[in-house]
Amino acid sequence: MDFYIYNTMSRNKEKFIPVKKGRVGMYTCGPTVYNYAHIGNLRTYIFEDVLKKSLDYFGYNVKHVMNITDVGHLESDADTGEDKMGLGAKRENKTVWEIAKFYEDAFFEDCRKLNIKRPDVVCRATDHINDMINMIKILEKKGYTYISDGNVYYSIDKFNNYNKLANLSMEELEAGSRVQVDKNKKNPLDFVLWFTKSKFKNQIMQWDSPWGRGFPGWHIECSSMSIKYLGDNIDIHCGGVDHIPVHHTNEIAQSEGALGHKWVNYWMHGEFLVLDGGKMSKSNGDFLTVDSIEKHGFSPLDYRYFCLQSRYRKQLLFSFNALKDAEISYKKLKDKIANIILQIKDTDKSEIDEKVMSYYKEKFANQIGDDLNMPNALTVLQEVIKTDKLSNIEKKNLIESFDSVLSLDLIDSKNNYENSKGYKDYNKINKFIQERNEARLNKNWDKADEIRNKLNSMGIELIDSKGNTTWKIK
Repeated sequence: MDFYIYNTMSRNKEKFIPVKKGRVGMYTCGPTVYNYAHIGNLRTYIFEDVLKKSLDYFGYNVKHVMNITDVGHLESDADTGEDKMGLGAKRENKTVWEIAKFYEDAFFEDCRKLNIKRPDVVCRATDHINDMINMIKILEKKGYTYISDGNVYYSIDKFNNYNKLANLSMEELEAGSRVQVDKNKKNPLDFVLWFTKSKFKNQIMQWDSPWGRGFPGWHIECSSMSIKYLGDNIDIHCGGVDHIPVHHTNEIAQSEGALGHKWVNYWMHGEFLVLDGGKMSKSNGDFLTVDSIEKHGFSPLDYRYFCLQSRYRKQLLFSFNALKDAEISYKKLKDKIANIILQIKDTDKSEIDEKVMSYYKEKFANQIGDDLNMPNALTVLQEVIKTDKLSNIEKKNLIESFDSVLSLDLIDSKNNYENSKGYKDYNKINKFIQERNEARLNKNWDKADEIRNKLNSMGIELIDSKGNTTWKIK
């Protein structure tokens, strides 16, 4: 079965063909560890986690590499402002090393809560300064660089088709990249590979280099570290859509300039999570974290489920009302699965029909292999739950298989279900509702109220309408 990816570079959905048969080299841009990751950032990491697990589901051996930016990421993508790590240190009166460690740990704790699998290789920028210096030397030797006021710049005019990923004119790139006037640049879109002490004299993290003591630019870390761990031809490179016009465009220029050939085969980008007032941003100090949604009474997996209900390439509008709807839907899903598990008998294990199982596995694979169509994949899951063509043990096995990608903790141990907070006995609930309907028909209002109160204590809210009663989990 084929796996299809929307490639940002070609603006088309393409059949995935790996560089090496059966193997995938995948690089994802990691966090700048100067503050907590907000839930918009984490939407991108959920998409990348689903991508990795979907490729695993298709039988690929995936090597996933992710960077940790702990130096070099300035306030502006246009090489202005202070290093974000230094800003974090000033804000909290800590050293930059303490800031980096604290927020890296916080990031991976958020990932754990969201069932995001840790990458195979996590590489910190500060551990790879020599790799960056060596790559800058290669670019210098090939004539892509110039030095101005002590800083080493990449000259984009030396690189053909600089704007090929963003697919924008040079004027549009300049307008959209928040470029500020820098008299040291020959072209406003040139970018810094290495800063020296001639700029940002109060920079805390500095290293010796052939161009003077200083620190690397942000873009060079991803190029040098991805090539170190995945080689000079990478299958997939991911990030958020905000990386397209500057960070990933600059990565391509410096990587392909150094290598002399195409660097990445497939570029994938996750869209923004947006609030009513626009996209979420740390710069204004108003952003939501995993801790924030937990304080509002939600589980991190409610948020993961919320994200999976939308395609990764579409903007997703966030509100707590929308998250509440997702929470209710997710609880109902788990309750249905709980009831399936509870009805399994030991003798059911002989009822497994591999042909029928394969049909549903292929149906699920078709959806995740269609550029990660997770809403349709969830529809296949619901179909498995509802169908009478499958035994309960077959349903359980399929749900386990699907959850290797969804990672929603859909299967718990059988013994825990009846005591779990989310468990609802559907037969019992419907029997109570039937009894209450009869009581209402006979105008026995006391009994009807008694049954309503009993269901309320079970976490069930009744919704009466003309001639009908429905219910939902509170």
